[in-house]
Amino acid sequence: MPSAFPFDVSPFDCLTPAEQRLVRDGVDIVYLPAGKVVLDRNDEPSHLHVIIKGFVQQFEGDEVTTVFGPQDCFDARSLMAGAVSSRFVTAEEVIAYLLPRALIGTLISANATFGALLFSDLSNKLNALAQRRSHHQLYSLTLARVEDVFIRPAHVVDGWTDIVTVARLFAEHRTANVLVRPAPDQGPDLGIFTTSDLQRAILDGRALDALPVGALASFDPVSVSSRAHLFDALLLMVRHNVHRLLVITSAEEHQPATVLGVLEQLDLLSFLSNHSYLITLQISNAASIAELGAAARQLPRLIAVLHSGGTRVEHIASLVGELNAKLLERTWQLVAPADLVAASCLIVMGSEGRGEQLLRTDQDNGLILRDDYVPPADLAAICDRFSLALAAFGYPECPGGIMLSREDWRGSVSTFRLRARGWLHHPDGQTLLALAIFMDARAVCGDAALLEQVRDGVRAALTDDAGLMARFAAPVLSFTEPAQWWSRLLGRESSDALDLKKAGTFPVVHGIRALALQARVMETGTLARIDRLVEQGVLPERLAADLKESLHVLMGLRLSAGLADLELGRTAGNQVNLTQLTTLERDLLKDTLAIVRHFRDWLTQHFRLDALA
Repeated sequence: MPSAFPFDVSPFDCLTPAEQRLVRDGVDIVYLPAGKVVLDRNDEPSHLHVIIKGFVQQFEGDEVTTVFGPQDCFDARSLMAGAVSSRFVTAEEVIAYLLPRALIGTLISANATFGALLFSDLSNKLNALAQRRSHHQLYSLTLARVEDVFIRPAHVVDGWTDIVTVARLFAEHRTANVLVRPAPDQGPDLGIFTTSDLQRAILDGRALDALPVGALASFDPVSVSSRAHLFDALLLMVRHNVHRLLVITSAEEHQPATVLGVLEQLDLLSFLSNHSYLITLQISNAASIAELGAAARQLPRLIAVLHSGGTRVEHIASLVGELNAKLLERTWQLVAPADLVAASCLIVMGSEGRGEQLLRTDQDNGLILRDDYVPPADLAAICDRFSLALAAFGYPECPGGIMLSREDWRGSVSTFRLRARGWLHHPDGQTLLALAIFMDARAVCGDAALLEQVRDGVRAALTDDAGLMARFAAPVLSFTEPAQWWSRLLGRESSDALDLKKAGTFPVVHGIRALALQARVMETGTLARIDRLVEQGVLPERLAADLKESLHVLMGLRLSAGLADLELGRTAGNQVNLTQLTTLERDLLKDTLAIVRHFRDWLTQHFRLDALA
């Protein structure tokens, strides 16, 4: 056998040396002319084909559903089933390795990861990949848990203990905090007293030997389960602006959780070796737009570090969402007067509102004002300064004008409710687009209750108009990429780029958004919407699981391509270069686009989109 067998590509890269020897001993090579039917429906396959040169098309009827190129293999599933369910035809001259069916069976029996990557569905492939990364990810944000980090012991004192005694305990045990048992009238939860509280007591000039620690302790500490992922602990610290978390046991049935100790910020950061918390502190402490810009410029590097370290893409998106929310919040606080901040709700929409933004995208934001508030005369100028500041941070202005610097996206609660009714009662392309955008709104600064008041208005205005729902869902059919995708893979198109947003992300996100609107689901994140739709019996569980995995694959490919663009000094976009995908990435993309195509067909039937004129 030639030594060039692709043992460095999936799924053969997970074979052991002994398993590779089996392949070398059993493989053969075949030449296939252009236009030859390699496998036809109901054939009994005898070999797995691994393409060396050329392309093979898979047909369902007269439609090309998949194209296999160099280093791809086919058709593992029919090999295991014992019968071919599609037709495979060479698009040009093909040279391929042949691996006997018995050999493949032996490899699958000996190597579960090989079997999963060869013929399993998308979910099992991704699970197999996660297991392969076990060494690389052992100390990553994805797999490491709170219990893997040094947890400082909990020192507990009664609430009536005086501050001087507590200070001695700090020195004796070299700790920066103690937990405080509450007085009967303070509730059941433990409190926490830190060296920062001690400093405040000293500066106040109070008699410390007569001052009980319970008078200064905070009785609302943030806790985290010892079994929680470190990433979740990091998000809690970022979200609540705290330096430590109480670590508790995972609550078992009939057994309340108990405190195991304290997770300190520095211990977590030293374990994770990233600067997300430091960026948070920079944002919170920024006294000018220039200082905020310095923090904002660190985000792409943090994202690159997390991605290269094996952090799951949905976890990166969650962290980016939290950091972006804090960045926008602080920006608004710096450009707007305090009374405007208090009487308004700054909202973000689009991927940022859904918590699915990774690299910087166009601004999508708005401003809701309290009905009884009289805004300052220079409100428009204030909003312009906000949009300009974000543009300076690297968030370009929205081409469609979805920004609070435009009048259409700022106004009182009553104004927004009136607009929402107009979107629903006079549906056309523009109004339905505005409705879709607003459905993803999330509050990031000010009075979040104002956003909920507008949402209530949207709920009240909703009707069970099947025609409206169909028109709202119809854009999922706007972009049909499969034919172009296969043509580009065959090298018959001038462009090797595929728009992942049009081909995959948008149909999934907007299709789920349409189902959420129809079912009165008001969650903003796509994953949360999927879970709620499954709970309500709207979406089949199997399809829901496939859509989640597909969204993660698409987000991961977009992130990798975007980071590559940034390294080359280009603006990150939605395009992925097909020629630069690995065999495994191309395989995952094929599976993902097949799921998206199935979802589009499901939506067509659900909303009866084929009946639209």
